[in-house]
Amino acid sequence: MTKEKIYLSSPHMGGEEIKFVNEAFEANWISPVGPNINAFEEELATYNGTKYCAALSSGTAAIHLALILLNVNPGDEVICSSFTFSGSCNPIRYQQAIPVFVDSETDSWNMDPVLLEKAIKDRIAKGKKPKAIIIVHLYGMPAKMNEINAVAKQYDIPVIEDAAEGLGSSYFGKKLGTMSDMGIYSFNGNKIITTSGGGALVSENKDWIAKAKFLATQARDAAPHYEHTHIGYNYRLSNISAGIGRGQLRVLDERVRQRRNVFDFYKKELAGIKGIVFQSEFEGAYANRWLTTILIDPAQTGFDREKLRLTLEKENIESRPLWKPMHMQPVFQEYPSYTSGVSEKLFETGLCLPSGSNLTAQQLSGIVEIIKNT
Repeated sequence: MTKEKIYLSSPHMGGEEIKFVNEAFEANWISPVGPNINAFEEELATYNGTKYCAALSSGTAAIHLALILLNVNPGDEVICSSFTFSGSCNPIRYQQAIPVFVDSETDSWNMDPVLLEKAIKDRIAKGKKPKAIIIVHLYGMPAKMNEINAVAKQYDIPVIEDAAEGLGSSYFGKKLGTMSDMGIYSFNGNKIITTSGGGALVSENKDWIAKAKFLATQARDAAPHYEHTHIGYNYRLSNISAGIGRGQLRVLDERVRQRRNVFDFYKKELAGIKGIVFQSEFEGAYANRWLTTILIDPAQTGFDREKLRLTLEKENIESRPLWKPMHMQPVFQEYPSYTSGVSEKLFETGLCLPSGSNLTAQQLSGIVEIIKNT
């Protein structure tokens, strides 16, 4: 008999989602407009302590609009974390701009502020001052935003915070996505809360968010007919999806606690295995632990990352290598990169363990037992 599938990070409903969805059906608000969208934007902004929010179809769409708002044009250069998912940097190419990848530091696994400044100086020396910086908060662990923002401010370069994986995390008490010019979130099905598919753009700049909403609804000008003076996009979140999001927001803090409990369980139960290392929170960091990640030293454990992944797979348990750095990806290899080897080592030795907030104690114990017996 096939064993029940254990997913890396599956959706976890809170119970109130269906109420908001039913309200939308009863009022016939099925399109990408409606009261759930407005309320979701307000509630998300309030949760994060920011002023303005646009609910969108994906985190990638949010990054794309952020680049448009910053007037990133063909041939411009945009610095981006290398150790990330491709959705962070694909929008740079949508604009026919040039991605410049910067490697990670070892505390947060996110962009190295020292390498960032080195990259900026070198690009300026080559006559191409970067138009923007996209910094990623990977696996819900905050990047070192104090240092990164200081570098960005020194060179007058705007910062976009990719907090797709970081909703509910904070850095010195400030929610991720709210510490720079713009922040983005993802509500994909595997994120800590979900709208099925969706994302958001947040900022303290009212005009930016207003324009983002305009562009996200096909840039229709005020007229009785369809009039367009700008190229627009079909990037708005639906009222149904926003209803799911409203219900999910009500359990977000609980989901963070549950994910952190999963992390603590793994760390405690696997403490006796030499060669397995967990990522620690550094000063100022409070991580949502969206995914529990480990580094494996095969010289000490007797198995490498891939052997453990395949062992779990045989038991119908999903795990995943850490992100393959963008500067190593075939589609991005031709673009400039400033590397230290940190992200390459993380990719080589790192594994994401099942981390869903709906994992049972029995499932977690079973996973740990398999790891111990690998």
